[in-house]
Amino acid sequence: MKRIELTYPHLFLIISVIVVTTSCSRLNKVTDLVTNTSAREKYQREFEDDAPALGNWQQEFDKAVLDSITVSLPYSEFGNFSPVTYPVYSYEMTLDQGERLQVEVEKDSLQQLVFLDLFKKENDSVYEHIKSADFSETGISEEITASGVYKVIVQPEIGATTPFRIQISKEPVYSFPVVSKGNSAVQSYWGAVRDGGRRSHEGIDIFAPRGTPVIAVTPGRVSSTGNKGLGGKQVWLRDSKRGNSLYYAHLDSIIATSGMRVKVGDTLGLVGNSGNARTTPPHLHFGIYKGYRGAQNPLPYVYQIKKVEKLPFSKDSNSTFIISSATANLRKGPSTKAVIGRQAKAQDTLQLLGKTSDWYHTRLEDQNYFIHESLASPL
Repeated sequence: MKRIELTYPHLFLIISVIVVTTSCSRLNKVTDLVTNTSAREKYQREFEDDAPALGNWQQEFDKAVLDSITVSLPYSEFGNFSPVTYPVYSYEMTLDQGERLQVEVEKDSLQQLVFLDLFKKENDSVYEHIKSADFSETGISEEITASGVYKVIVQPEIGATTPFRIQISKEPVYSFPVVSKGNSAVQSYWGAVRDGGRRSHEGIDIFAPRGTPVIAVTPGRVSSTGNKGLGGKQVWLRDSKRGNSLYYAHLDSIIATSGMRVKVGDTLGLVGNSGNARTTPPHLHFGIYKGYRGAQNPLPYVYQIKKVEKLPFSKDSNSTFIISSATANLRKGPSTKAVIGRQAKAQDTLQLLGKTSDWYHTRLEDQNYFIHESLASPL
């Protein structure tokens, strides 16, 4: 066996390399802590040895930010990540202040990475980055504080090959304020004309039998109670976390006392028709006020939304489909009401990204579309 002798210069060089490598690693960790480096940025740093692949991967992400695929919530999709291309899943949706967005991505492999990002649309070509999921997270949860159009982007790591399912839903940040009631009990909405147009309705009316408990929808402090003005018997609850004052009016009786701390579900009073509601059936007038911004539409804060359907992992490995009809509309959403992005003709080839209900999520010539399953078949 040939012996290799290390002279002093050789030994010094090896030690220097080890020290520099260790120092760089520590420096990266310190930098990450200071700058709050995203999971995507950390991944890009580790992958810089394969610059062409990384460049293509990042380029597809940049395109997805400007893509216009639109979905309604709740939304669920399943499929298989394909290593042949650099798939990116982009979903645009309208969200209201008072809702909480929930995004969850499940994979059949714990080893492969998926990157999640949330953006808010500022104008046609500008998107503000709101949040990224960390390596240890499989989803994003974000309370919406400004109504608008938001975009969720899901991108697997380079070369990922695993079945997946994507679930996107929303929920109200508050619970419903009347016991044993739900959306159908809301019969008068924000902005409705009052007093012959002299004022508008600054809340929602939830109808229920007299004496039905009305409850705290969030932890907080009762700031005041009383019997006065248009609202009659009323309770004001302060949500200091969000800077909201919640208004419960037309009560039959008041149970809460001023200054008391309450938790979600505590009874504040009972449904009635006091104040200017004497000629209407018993109901709760529920309003939300936010400092100098005044009254806010309370409906998104309490509107109950059905849970997202949990689809099974896909067992179909087909990734290429062809148009099976003479022509087919490729749409920018999984609905016949969605905008038509382009028309495809018989035998055009589509790359399959996933499936939701009876719609295929596909890619054709660098653009993503949805096509009804009756118009395409596996190649």
